[in-house]
Amino acid sequence: MKKIILTLLALTLSVSSCKKVEVEETETPPITEEITTEEVAVEATPDSATVAKAWADYATPSKAHEMLAKDTGTWDAEMTFWMPESPEPQKATSVATYKMILDGKYQEGVFKGDMWGMAFEGRGTTAYDNASKEFIATWIDNMGTGMMVSRGQYDEASKTLTFNGAMVDPVTGKEKKVKEVITYIDDNTQKMEMFDIDANGKEFKNMEINSKRRK
Repeated sequence: MKKIILTLLALTLSVSSCKKVEVEETETPPITEEITTEEVAVEATPDSATVAKAWADYATPSKAHEMLAKDTGTWDAEMTFWMPESPEPQKATSVATYKMILDGKYQEGVFKGDMWGMAFEGRGTTAYDNASKEFIATWIDNMGTGMMVSRGQYDEASKTLTFNGAMVDPVTGKEKKVKEVITYIDDNTQKMEMFDIDANGKEFKNMEINSKRRK
């Protein structure tokens, strides 16, 4: 009996030893990596003087704002519209009044006129964001309940300010892309062209406004 017990004990120790060897053979030491300062990007916190200067620059009107301020005054506009289903253009007139607001930081435009026998009124604001380095425009009018927001850049060579934006088409209920191009012909003459852009990127010119400043 004692011999049997010793045999079982030896067998148990043997199995236990095998399991221990298997564990030791399969276990891998943890991988440790030394993290150097070059591998860790630490964003430095700007000091108060840097923060103050950044906000001062952000709030100070720039040359782009001076360009917008040149539009201040009253303009007479001849408007032409094109519909996709009709090649014949439709005409309308309006009067636009521009002024700079909030200490010269934004341009506000008020448009009033007659469109297809109905009184028309629209309001637009144009900003130049000193931080993002772009123009931002909004538009609302009494012929809808939405707002169009667009962003653009000015090209000195062609004297054009090109905006790209989006609005919801009330017919389809889906958002569509739009493009607006303002050409500064001279200090008293401007041309604005509006385009619809379909899903394939094809542009359709639906409006042109030729404006002259009142003297």
